Amino acid sequence: MDLADFDKSANLVSLFLQRAGERGDAPMLWTKSGGRWKALSWIEAVRRVCLLAGSLRRLGLQPGDRVLIVSENRPEWCIADLAIMAASCVTVPTYTTNTARDHMHILENSGARAAIVSSAKLAKMLLPAIVQTDLCRDVICMESLSLLQGGTFNVHAWDAMFEGDAAAARAEVEARLPAIGRGDLACIVYTSGTGGAPRGVRQHHGMLLRNVAGAAEIIAEDFGWNPGETFLSFLPLSHAYEHTGGQFLPIGLGAQIYYAEGLDKLASNIEEVRPTIMIVVPRLFEVLRTRIIKQVEKQGVVARRLMEWATASAARKDQGRRHLTDYPLDLLLDRTLRPKVQKRFGGRIKALVSGGAPLNPEIGTFFEAMGLTLLQGYGQTEAGPVISVNRPKAGVKMDTVGPPLRGVQVRIANDGEILVSGELVMHGYWQNEAASANVLKTDPETGTWLHTGDVGHFDGKGRIRITDRKKDMIVNDKGDNISPQKVESMLTLRPEIAQAMISGDRRPYVVSLIVPDADWALQWARDNGETFDFKALQSLPAFRTAIRDAIDRVNADLSLTEKVRRFTFAEEPFSIENEEMTPSLKIRRHKLKARYGDRLEALYRT
Repeated sequence: MDLADFDKSANLVSLFLQRAGERGDAPMLWTKSGGRWKALSWIEAVRRVCLLAGSLRRLGLQPGDRVLIVSENRPEWCIADLAIMAASCVTVPTYTTNTARDHMHILENSGARAAIVSSAKLAKMLLPAIVQTDLCRDVICMESLSLLQGGTFNVHAWDAMFEGDAAAARAEVEARLPAIGRGDLACIVYTSGTGGAPRGVRQHHGMLLRNVAGAAEIIAEDFGWNPGETFLSFLPLSHAYEHTGGQFLPIGLGAQIYYAEGLDKLASNIEEVRPTIMIVVPRLFEVLRTRIIKQVEKQGVVARRLMEWATASAARKDQGRRHLTDYPLDLLLDRTLRPKVQKRFGGRIKALVSGGAPLNPEIGTFFEAMGLTLLQGYGQTEAGPVISVNRPKAGVKMDTVGPPLRGVQVRIANDGEILVSGELVMHGYWQNEAASANVLKTDPETGTWLHTGDVGHFDGKGRIRITDRKKDMIVNDKGDNISPQKVESMLTLRPEIAQAMISGDRRPYVVSLIVPDADWALQWARDNGETFDFKALQSLPAFRTAIRDAIDRVNADLSLTEKVRRFTFAEEPFSIENEEMTPSLKIRRHKLKARYGDRLEALYRT
């Protein structure tokens, strides 16, 4: 791999073809079927991409036409994405959790002329939107879908898209590629809508290539790249984080991509695949940390004490004040606790990269203590999405998101807002000039800057430290600023609390919406002789007192203005299905406030 390739590539398809030429018959895409992992080689992927691109053109699609992908993570997703771009068209990824209304919004906004859907289950939400908008002329089905017979659109079987002369299809693609430049639109990625209707981010080829170049440089220089790099893809490919980091980064590295069977089988898939790099969101780290702690505690007092020593040592290392006793302790941990934890991650992990939402430093310190390199990054869909990431050689600091990637300019505005400039910045929102003008500001001397809406500063070593989002910042009735993410993250680190959202804008104090941890609640019921009924438990004074005690332990480490004075329980966990979390597992505050606003307001009247 030559890092210069990323700067020389005119588009993502050219980079893919170059890597395929180097890798040949080596495995590229893996999926599990019938209990066995099966691979698709690089050269076979090229054949399918070119044939599908030719079929898309024969359907009448023209350069710049938009094509939806509605599918779970699987090899066909990658093939479809590359083929759409190879046909000079534009990919529009959509979430598998979208409702028919969501699909209607994206179809109408993007003006998509075709859609590729994987299964009957996902088609049930997509088809009503297609019929009502009457925009899509063609629907391609990865699986056999009898329910698609008839209608106002043409239906095409996936396998039929790969008929024809592969050599001629390849020649057609190569003839089109010189007309696709780095500034041309590659995909429209819709934001996950934490604050309202999703907006389509116009991501150009150079935007993603710049992201891949910066990330590849870190892997090559800080970890040592090798042809056996292995990624396990499980975050939604419709999210910019996975689309860039979990698909195009491994393509750029010439790496292998394994597609997880689902979150329920993620742990076993990790042990089977033994990935070298994993792209992960903070919420998953929180869940894994809880599980690891429970497993270690079951091993007895010695194991628990080792874990406590390891965590304390890692915290001192992060603060730059290690004790002499930490060095022999490291040797002991390397022979006892750490190998057991590392084995659960396959034993080959070079780095766990966290992004998509803020990571509590305590989580990062814990995984560092377990001998796993956890790198927190920072970005936005509007920036491809990666802006910065911690680098081991530069010194990892858990309360920062590292220095900017190569080719990325970052400056801090007078009000603390983080501004970003460079090839990675989007060209605007699709069909939304007003929203584009609100976040893209042009300086006559320094060019266009993306106003991220995030607040932060640089530390003494050039690493970015995020303090909060401007729009999410709680300002109480006295004008004090309160970071909701900080308080919520601290609350969910308590074993009693699974999820939390705090509120208090223009109010005298902070209140919280709490979802108790189900496993903890079950144990509490057993210990207190109560029947385990999740909702009934919440009405018991003793149960509420236990949750109150957990909140007070968090309050002990908060300032007076941050302390949670009162709380109420949510009716059910926040989830993607009830639209209270995004697919990248961030809470949708506007949804929670709409549902529980009266309940939260009542906390100020009692």
